[in-house]
Amino acid sequence: MDCNFDVLVAALVDGDRERCLVLVKEMIAQGCLPAEIVRGGIEMAMAALDRKCTAEQFNLLEIMLAGRAVMAVTNLLFPAGGDMPNPRASVVIAVLEGDIHDIGKAILKTVLAGAHFRVIDCGKDVSVAALVKAVAESGAVAVCVSGLISSVIPLVRGVKPALRTAGLKHVRVLAGGAALRQCSADALGVDFVGQTAFDAIHYIGTLSDGVHASH
Repeated sequence: MDCNFDVLVAALVDGDRERCLVLVKEMIAQGCLPAEIVRGGIEMAMAALDRKCTAEQFNLLEIMLAGRAVMAVTNLLFPAGGDMPNPRASVVIAVLEGDIHDIGKAILKTVLAGAHFRVIDCGKDVSVAALVKAVAESGAVAVCVSGLISSVIPLVRGVKPALRTAGLKHVRVLAGGAALRQCSADALGVDFVGQTAFDAIHYIGTLSDGVHASH
């Protein structure tokens, strides 16, 4: 079926969660497939939000409301207990031990899911050992750590050595959040530092595209 997604994209960008759910239920009733709704609706809305970020129109509340709407639609299409079919790759995300601020992580989780990645959310106040365990069990191509306070920086520097010790040196490490984005990747001992959640999407997208191309 040829679905018109323009109205859904606008509602997602506006963060109108209830309107989005009504629209998606109508689309499903009309025969639209979840994968079509992801591609034509969620991914297009994510791209529109991405453009707003890069055009210096970033508004945290707007991104959070849009993220909440995207997450509601994603949960409707893929209920808990059912994995998203054919994800681009798996990504582990966490706020490291000592930090309990997880707004940035919540936004990243939403953006990753909207870009069709499988997200393993370890939560907040997470030890490096627990993070490495989640990576090993999920087969993730990348791990994203967020930090709002500078006390987590030494822990961030320990992530890649811990991954190497576990035989996971191929897994890329990304950092973001108020405290971490002030530092360079070299200073943190990571592969990439993102200023916004969308920066992470672009970087991880190149990793997942490479994985698919090699198969």
